[in-house]
Amino acid sequence: MPKKQPSKQTDEVKQIAPAQEREDIWNLRPRTLEECIGQADVVAAMQIAIQAAKQRGEPLDHTLFYGPPGLGKTTFARIIANELGVQFKGTSGPALERGGDLVSILTNLEEGDVLFIDEIHRLPKTVEELLYPAMEDFHVDIIFDKGAHARIYRSRLMPFTLAGATTRAGLISPPLRQRFGIMRELHFYSEEELMQGIHRSAKLMRIAIDDPSARVLAERSRGTMRVANRLLRRVRDYAQVKGGGHITPDIADAALRLEGIDEFGLTYLDRRYLEVVVHQHLGGPVGVEAIAATLQEETQTLEDMVEPYLLHTALLARTPKGRTATERAYQHLGVEKVEKRGGRGQRELL
Repeated sequence: MPKKQPSKQTDEVKQIAPAQEREDIWNLRPRTLEECIGQADVVAAMQIAIQAAKQRGEPLDHTLFYGPPGLGKTTFARIIANELGVQFKGTSGPALERGGDLVSILTNLEEGDVLFIDEIHRLPKTVEELLYPAMEDFHVDIIFDKGAHARIYRSRLMPFTLAGATTRAGLISPPLRQRFGIMRELHFYSEEELMQGIHRSAKLMRIAIDDPSARVLAERSRGTMRVANRLLRRVRDYAQVKGGGHITPDIADAALRLEGIDEFGLTYLDRRYLEVVVHQHLGGPVGVEAIAATLQEETQTLEDMVEPYLLHTALLARTPKGRTATERAYQHLGVEKVEKRGGRGQRELL
């Protein structure tokens, strides 16, 4: 069987997209604050802080970013390093199991470097305590031997910036939280901001997309740029195979429905969550542990990945007694809400 020759179109793509440009296609994150879309308050605050630090010739204050997943916490940490012209070194809380892991990283930092710790609320207590003197006085104490023969060696560190990210700021201990000079919360993106981001990503990926198609994607991106970029790739694939390479609102809608994403941007797990609350627990209130047991999912998975968006879209309400489905949730599921009688409720499919 003769060997298949590369098509002329493939050769043209390779010529148009050299190595660096092909890398940019897959790395859609902004590299500077000017390239950022949305999060205007965070961008403005970071511009001032970074400019002031550069004028003084000092490292930026330790910075904590918090908010739901996919809003750009890691991206902002990388941007800090780019804006300051220093190295970026990243790790995560669960990866730092022993104090020696952190000490090894800290002692290899150069002056002004940005150390990024994702999921910083999951740092082991012993590791976290090593961060206190490192953040405040730029030194770390290394203990040799034990008992009466114990010796302490104080290792001086180069001044650095710790950038932390967390989806659960309330789980960070007060001593650690108080050592951050800058704390910024990231919010869900608006539909218009998501459309701008989709157009920017489509340009980097060399995809033609019009405003109506971009709006279909934006409406289902759960308010996060990460989801928008992921859905854009899936729509691109579908359009390439089923739509002759052209993205239209109908093509975008068909591609997203194939992915199990409805017009609200809800996934199968989101809808199952609401159905459990509405049908099995009569609209609530119900504890998240009971919902997790029914869905056979981890409680933390629901709290971090499902509930933030359901709360943001007013499909779910949190009360002191538990989670409650809102009127909007009944409408979205096509279920009629009937007043409870004798402590039980009745519902009928519309």
